[in-house]
Amino acid sequence: MPSSEKLALEAGLVALKQENYYAAITQLVPLANILDQSNACLQAQVGLVMAYAHTGETDQAIAWCNNLIESDNSQVQEWAKRALDHLIKREKRLESQKKSNYAKLTQQQAKISRKIKSQTALSNAKFNISRDGKTTEKKNINWRQARRAKVWQPLRKYNFISSRLLALATFMVLFAVLVAMVESVMILTNQILDKFPYVSPLPFLYNSPSSFILVLLLFLLGLSPWLLDWILTEFYQQKPLAKDNLYNYSREAVRVTQRTCQMRHWPIPELKILPMTAPMMFTYGNLPRTARIVVSQGLLEQLNNDEIATIYGLALGQIRRWDFGIMSLAFLVTLPIYKLYQQASIWGNKSENSLWIWTTTAVANLSYGIWCLITGIILLNSRFRVYASDRHAAEITGNPNGLIRALLKISIGIADDIKTKQQTSWELESVNILAPVDVKQSLCLGSVIENLRWESFLMWESSNPYRQWFTINSSHPLMGDRLQRLCQIARHWHLEPELYFITPELLQVKPQSFLLQIAPWLGIPSGLILAGLFWLSWQTAYTTHVVNLKWIYDDWSFITGFLMIGFSVGTLMRINSFFPEINQHNLHNDQQALKLLIDPSVLPIDSISVRLVGKLIGRPGIGNSLSQDLILQTNLGLVKLHHIPWLSPSAHPQKWIGRQVTVTGWLRRGATPWIDIQTLETQTGNIINSPHPIWSTVLAVVAQAWGAYIMLTAQSITG
Repeated sequence: MPSSEKLALEAGLVALKQENYYAAITQLVPLANILDQSNACLQAQVGLVMAYAHTGETDQAIAWCNNLIESDNSQVQEWAKRALDHLIKREKRLESQKKSNYAKLTQQQAKISRKIKSQTALSNAKFNISRDGKTTEKKNINWRQARRAKVWQPLRKYNFISSRLLALATFMVLFAVLVAMVESVMILTNQILDKFPYVSPLPFLYNSPSSFILVLLLFLLGLSPWLLDWILTEFYQQKPLAKDNLYNYSREAVRVTQRTCQMRHWPIPELKILPMTAPMMFTYGNLPRTARIVVSQGLLEQLNNDEIATIYGLALGQIRRWDFGIMSLAFLVTLPIYKLYQQASIWGNKSENSLWIWTTTAVANLSYGIWCLITGIILLNSRFRVYASDRHAAEITGNPNGLIRALLKISIGIADDIKTKQQTSWELESVNILAPVDVKQSLCLGSVIENLRWESFLMWESSNPYRQWFTINSSHPLMGDRLQRLCQIARHWHLEPELYFITPELLQVKPQSFLLQIAPWLGIPSGLILAGLFWLSWQTAYTTHVVNLKWIYDDWSFITGFLMIGFSVGTLMRINSFFPEINQHNLHNDQQALKLLIDPSVLPIDSISVRLVGKLIGRPGIGNSLSQDLILQTNLGLVKLHHIPWLSPSAHPQKWIGRQVTVTGWLRRGATPWIDIQTLETQTGNIINSPHPIWSTVLAVVAQAWGAYIMLTAQSITG
């Protein structure tokens, strides 16, 4: 038995002995789910029966008893039969008591609002009739329904200085990037004009666009609320949300909004609604008095009264921050670019003209790349404001547990929406930067809950010591970190938390694995250090008249050469470990893949070779020509796929979207679990290869050749 499983089993049994039943469940569920009939697995299942019995979750205890009865171990079978008999008798006794208590209910209790009853039943119902009359299937999730605070002390005052500095830095970087992009277009335009006869370059294109772009950004910042109103109304069917309509869904949300605005002397923000089935919320504006709070119909339908209130509390927390206007400005800049990507994809998919298809593909891919670049500028700002907004929502509602349930239900709703539509909708991706939950993180998190407990899946996100390094390209912090902070607030107010996070003892994460993981990026500073030593050596040699290499200090471009070579060496060092050989003997199945997802000690480089069967879903056609929306829908849940296409159009998997496929590749655990594809095969035998190791090698060789060329060119020029 691996040491990590042994430690988890020991920790679970110790927690069970200490009557810390929820902690025991968190530790034992991953082992029990392995289902390999080993002693550790059977011990874990026996422990779960006892833990669930003590927490009152009798249905779960009975389910594990039935599983143990099928065991090959006769002693375990006998114990399970006795335990099952005891549980069934206790269940009948409790039912009898419930009937007796029901008969004693007073007339006043019988007049409780039907709306409150339906909301209470929402979390445990298998099927539910939504407000539009449709029957929707609900996941059978046992929420703890941990209570909220009735009286609570304010949290420590938040320091806004860092957020203001970060907002200013974000604006400056956005300005600098836009200036660089516009200058590049201007220079390229004049270079093209200079090549044509009878045409001269345009003199005004040689002028710096800095002043114009600065004025334009300030202009957009001032008009952002009204410009976004128009865009969202025209292209997203945004409509005003009457206060009475919100009151029908959540009375508390109305009260929280009114009370908070009154305390801060703000006008009530304009309330808006989008006709989206996925649960979504975002805010925009430039000042509290021009703020808008937008929610989707799906959010109002899928969350309970108190959970909706916490999301509105989160929105009010965003409005009070200085980066509120900067985030709205970035949203205003990126939204038209994303709509260009969307529209070019739609036009190209409808056309049969080859030239038009190639043109729209180029426009779509270029606009998507620009959208990613500008969105990347505000990622750090986005992550920090989420932490502060969570804290504010918990403080003004006194309900951190309600916010935990709300965030998890939003993740489930996003995953369900993607499964229903068989792709990530344009609307979801375009507003993701302002959403309360990241769409990519929700893929696995919101769908794997059918196979795991929340705490098991989130253990990596709350305890892996290197986890923050893998959120650099994420718009939101890790959900495990966010929920753990909310649980700490609940404990601070002497509340039982909705989730029980346990930090595994003796968590073994090898530092050398992390260093190997980031080897390509470590090669860059290493190259800089080598360049400095190289310069110092030749400077000493020149001073002592040993060697005269004047180019070393006449042309500093040799530093760039060292940086490229350092990156190349780091990439080559990592390739074999990052892409280990895949063969029939080391392929893993669904259950073993599930085991990787709950292991808090792994890094993306600690991948396992998997062969998973599922349905390929994602955006069809040109909108997915960069493979940005490839997802495998499996029995485990939704898993993001990374594919590097060959130059041939026939090597793109978009044409197989909607089909059953078999994916072989490397499953990795990061902020978003994903599979680097090696091969993708259909039921008819068609195969697409994804050359991840080849392209990594090509990238390393090109970087090394480029670095050597820079150094040799510098020497020849100045020699």
